[in-house]
Parts: sequence; structure tokens; C-alpha cells
Amino acid sequence: MTLKYAYYPGCVAKGACKELHDSTTGIARVLGIELVELEKASCCGSGTFKETDEFLEDTVNARNIALAEELGLTMMTQCSTCQGVIGRVNDKLKYGEQSQRDHVNQYLDGHHYQGTTEVKHLLWILVQDYGLDALKQKVQKSLNGLKCGAFYGCYLLRGQTMTRYEDPYHPHSLEDVFTALGATPIEYEGRTQCCGWPLASYATNASFSMAGRHLLAAIEAGADCIVTPCPLCHLNLDSRQPEVEKVIGKKLGIPILHLPQLIGLALGLNPEQLGLSRHIVSTSSVINSVLSR
Repeated sequence: MTLKYAYYPGCVAKGACKELHDSTTGIARVLGIELVELEKASCCGSGTFKETDEFLEDTVNARNIALAEELGLTMMTQCSTCQGVIGRVNDKLKYGEQSQRDHVNQYLDGHHYQGTTEVKHLLWILVQDYGLDALKQKVQKSLNGLKCGAFYGCYLLRGQTMTRYEDPYHPHSLEDVFTALGATPIEYEGRTQCCGWPLASYATNASFSMAGRHLLAAIEAGADCIVTPCPLCHLNLDSRQPEVEKVIGKKLGIPILHLPQLIGLALGLNPEQLGLSRHIVSTSSVINSVLSR
């Protein structure tokens, strides 16, 4: 069976984290997953629309979902924040009153939200649709010996209240993927908490202190790297790690990988193709560990 999805890349994966888009499409090709990019989709609003105008968030994302519905496909996200925001809107409109859908549809300019599709993160597609056994069979370079700490963040697990793919406080899907690739999952406090990104613009020290606490916990637990399904978490944990070090007064230097980058290494894709040179914190220790096997 061919797996085919309406691919919602979001804006961060086409901007600050281009490596996420490249690695996502790269592993999809190897795994035989067909992605139809929703090129006319707009930013989900990253939760900020809701702060001042919830109806704006509902309308913008009802249109995004409608684009996938018009293709008759499940919408695939690869950003936890997008998943939480768009998934929440889908839950609200799908399971809410018909009057809510009718009100939203008045503003969709030629599109029509019906509530006929799912919004599903790449992580859950790999675990539930593709299957861990099938993924394991595709491994070209086992990650045996690599110790990976998962960083789920908050939106992926708790953004939706009606549709949940796993326990929001005790998840294991990322660890299951690590195991399928041959890596060793590392448990640590903070893996399901907020990275601090939402605070960064107005409470910078608090944001960086929060990120630093999680990074230190992962290091102390023995993680060689942290792997996240959220590009905003990646930005706060990787690109701002030097600033985090200054705030907490400790050296960190732990690599932060996007989920499809880790998978891509195991599938035998070139590190450059996966954008592993784009990171602020060097990923060479992870690359060398994998390529030396």
C-alpha cells in the first residue's frame, strides 16, 4: 500500500530550519511515502492568533485543513506546534456544533471545511501508519551505541484534547523509533515539558533558564544528543544554546537533531543532504558515531 499525505511544511521548516524540510522529504523518498505539498497553505499562527482572536486562528486553519480535504488526504505536519494548533482547530470544528463550522466556512473564500480528515504528525505516521517493523527493515546504518534523549515539548502531546495519539504525560513513540533504529533511549526529567520558546521574546532569561534545565538533565542522564519533533524547540535548544550557556553559567554543547535527521542517518542518507551542517551546536559527534559503524 502506498502511503500518501497532504504535506503541511509550516513556515519554520521553510525558513529558519530548512534542514527539517530537506530531511523530511529525504526520508519520505527512501521510505516510499508520497507527499503532496500544500503550497497554498498559510502559517498556523503558532498559537499567537488565539491570544487576541480565536476565530482568526479557527478560520486560517480551517482553510489549511480544507486544502487537504480537497485532495482527500490526511494532513501531515512535521512541527509539534503546527500539530497542536491545527489539530486543536480540527477537533473543535469536527466535534463541535454545526453552527461553528457554518460560521467559519463563510470566510474561506472558495474553500469549505468539512471535518473529513485527520491532522497527523510525521512521528505518528511513522509509528502507526508505516510501522516500526517496516522502518527497522529500512535501516542501513544501525545507531547502535548512540544514546538519544527525546524532547517532545508541549504542543505535540497536549495541544489537542479530543484526538490524542498517545499519553500526553507518559509518551513513548520517540523512544520506540530510537529503538527501531538501533539507538538507546535516554529518559530524563523535562522531556515532555515546554522548551521555553514562547517566553523568549519577553522573558528571555526565564526562557533560557528553562531550556538550560532540560539540556543539563539530558546530559546528566547520559544522552549523546537530543532529538525533537518540533522546530521551535530546536531553535531554543540548538540555535540559542550559546546564549543559554551564558544564562545558566555552564557549558553544554549537546547536539539537537530534528527527528527526520536521525532517521535519515539510519537510512544511509548523506549528512549534508540532511542539513546537519546547519546547526549551531556541532553534530559531528553524532555523525562520526554513526558513520564509524
